[in-house]
Amino acid sequence: MGQRLTQIATRTGDDGTTGLGDGTRVAKDHLRVQAMGDVDELNSNIGVLLAEPLPDDVRELLVVIQHELFNLGGELSIPGFELLKAEAVLRLDEALAHYNATLPKLQEFILPAGSRSAAIAHVCRTVARRAERAVAALNHVEPLRPAPRQYLNRLSDLLFVLARVLNRANLDGRGGDDVYWKSEKLAREG
Repeated sequence: MGQRLTQIATRTGDDGTTGLGDGTRVAKDHLRVQAMGDVDELNSNIGVLLAEPLPDDVRELLVVIQHELFNLGGELSIPGFELLKAEAVLRLDEALAHYNATLPKLQEFILPAGSRSAAIAHVCRTVARRAERAVAALNHVEPLRPAPRQYLNRLSDLLFVLARVLNRANLDGRGGDDVYWKSEKLAREG
């Protein structure tokens, strides 16, 4: 890996550039920097989710995900570097299968609501989708390995499923079930 931070306020970014892990400098609005920032924002939002009451198994999974997202950010910060392992994508696939198996089939679209932890999981899901779009945009300009895109795609799916799990866990007394969208069209037809 590149340099470790020893000082935070370096003032080297005052000119609108930032340093990548390999020492090169790019504009702060570079697609690579955007992708790194979106992954960092996702990781920060997962940190907020971790501040909520959660089932122990969900907490343990989210801590692992935070470390994997840090690996993904490190990989993005060094062009050509591989840090996110294929096992990370497999771990998300397994978690998706495990948690989805405990849920009833969806009958309608659900709103990003319910318990506070479920709502925060939905925020994380939307940030994961944005990070995925940023990585896809970067990939059009600078080809990347498939793992970063796959990881973010699976993670957003998992966060949707975890939001449903958290509503049912109802650890704050505000959830209990999915919050279903009330479609005006379906109401007229019903």
